[in-house]
Amino acid sequence: MPDATGLELLAGELRDADADAVLDTVHAHGKGQIVIAPEKIGWALQQLRGKGFKSLMSVHGVDYYPEEPRLGVHYELLDMSKVDRLTVKLRVPVDAPNVPSVTNEWPTANHQEREVYDMFGVVFDGHPDLRRILMPEDYEGFPQRRDFPIGGEPVLFTADEALGKDYTLGIDRDPNGEDAL
Repeated sequence: MPDATGLELLAGELRDADADAVLDTVHAHGKGQIVIAPEKIGWALQQLRGKGFKSLMSVHGVDYYPEEPRLGVHYELLDMSKVDRLTVKLRVPVDAPNVPSVTNEWPTANHQEREVYDMFGVVFDGHPDLRRILMPEDYEGFPQRRDFPIGGEPVLFTADEALGKDYTLGIDRDPNGEDAL
């Protein structure tokens, strides 16, 4: 991980090239993070690739509810020559959750961007095949958002039905289907 000084030097080089790109830096728990303006993410990742961070290891979605901008995307980069990791973060509001796709430059981002779209609702502009990957196409909502209703549909276990158990209601039933006391 870049130390705090190395992180600031790296962020300074990005700021020198584009003053509006870097919004913040964070060095915590031995890990460096650079916060980038959403519209500059493709440019920033390309600049960091030129500085040795040639592997995009993962793309994650985050919900910072109740803070705004609420939705975040984290890109984990790896410099294999120095065995250095760097997190590049961005945040977007729920009412405009658009981020440029980096799939053309980083093919490993393809399915990961789709997962972030599916679970959090972040729209990756320019993605070659942005559609749900885990949930059905007609599913409404984004299940990893922190305000998503918990509960879901009850699961009926037919093996327990013969025993008079109904785990969906939390009660015992007699074999005639009546509620037992």
